[in-house]
Amino acid sequence: MNSNKSLETILKSIPENVKLIAVSKTRSVEEIQAMYDAGQRDFGENKVQELTQKYPVLPKDIYWHQIGHLQKNKVKYIAPFIDLIHSVDSEELLQTINKEAKKNSRVISVLLQIKIAQEETKYGLSFDEALKLLVEKESGKFEHVKIRGCMGMASFTDNINQIKEEFSSLNNFYVSHQKEFDLTILSMGMSDDYPIAIECGSTMVRIGSKLFGPRDYTH
Repeated sequence: MNSNKSLETILKSIPENVKLIAVSKTRSVEEIQAMYDAGQRDFGENKVQELTQKYPVLPKDIYWHQIGHLQKNKVKYIAPFIDLIHSVDSEELLQTINKEAKKNSRVISVLLQIKIAQEETKYGLSFDEALKLLVEKESGKFEHVKIRGCMGMASFTDNINQIKEEFSSLNNFYVSHQKEFDLTILSMGMSDDYPIAIECGSTMVRIGSKLFGPRDYTH
């Protein structure tokens, strides 16, 4: 797939105020470099092991996003360089990120992952749990993290109304608390549902296959 053309096509389909994260999981260093050469700077990885292998060999002005479920014992490997962690789904994970950020003399930006989908397999905080963390952060806890907003994934369904309801519920929470907690990012929408997410207020979309083409799982 022509990186210039695919990037141009996606960028034309999203408003200027929406940031594109190129989901580069399972993609080769060469594919990521080609997308970088086409002008893309934000890349998202699901697995820490993959991210730590790619980071040293790719340009240093890439903004790396951890978008997959993050285990507490893996935080230390990405704490020195990660730009944004999208998937904070528990207070324990936030505490670990804070501890590892402190060790690295950093303040790490994070998003609170909120469970809006119906599937049991999806991770995430409830709205009440997310609000509790925002209040705790405001009161002085977690000095080495900055909660910049929320992330959510809709149910994997063809029911567009359900997807809209789920995205809208997260947008309502985000907008309600945006000013009070200085939130600036609402990360919603992937290759299949990003137009709906944007319609529902998303400011950041995570797109892989529509950008890089279908994945080759044989390697």
